[in-house]
Amino acid sequence: MTLVPPGVYTPQEDTALLAGALCDEPLPPGAEVLDMGTGSGVLALAAARRGTRVTAVDVSWRAVCTARINARMAGLRVRARRGNLFTPVRGRSFDLILTNPPYVPAPAFRRTPRRACRAWDAGRDGRLVLDRICREAPGLLRPGGVLLLVQSALSGPEETLGHLRAAGLKASVTLRRRIAFGPVLRSREDWLREWGLLSAAENSEELVVVRAEVPR
Repeated sequence: MTLVPPGVYTPQEDTALLAGALCDEPLPPGAEVLDMGTGSGVLALAAARRGTRVTAVDVSWRAVCTARINARMAGLRVRARRGNLFTPVRGRSFDLILTNPPYVPAPAFRRTPRRACRAWDAGRDGRLVLDRICREAPGLLRPGGVLLLVQSALSGPEETLGHLRAAGLKASVTLRRRIAFGPVLRSREDWLREWGLLSAAENSEELVVVRAEVPR
């Protein structure tokens, strides 16, 4: 059983899709794994169960504490740190970086996400955090290291691929899943159509996993 208190992102379809990609990823025992934006720590725990050494980072103290508690309850070793994206792990390198970042496009008045909204709101184009990850993650990966990232098709997977390839990584979309709109997208459906991010015919959202690898 995983503890998910109010204010911490509840694992959903995007978490499950990324967990599936993690299961498919070959990882030797002792591999160094970073779970960026860990939330309740579900992905960090999945990696730790494979005998890897896991560091989990989140900007929310509540999420960090939750990940620590869930790791303790599961009898797994996870180092959970609070900080803004990669700041707490500067100077380190990893064999695998997992991230389920905020990627939902948000109206301008939500420019600075607060509280629980920080887990999903990501600026008008949904790339407020994705672009930073694309810039910074390649420098933290070892030769042969892999980035696994989940996002919505609404927030430009092709841009993510372009940025990662420009950084010298081999990048592709490896998993796709179409899901019904959740409460957040339903609440801003009209706005998304008005801004051309959602067509008149679309009534579901596509999630994708991007896999990017540093050449050896």
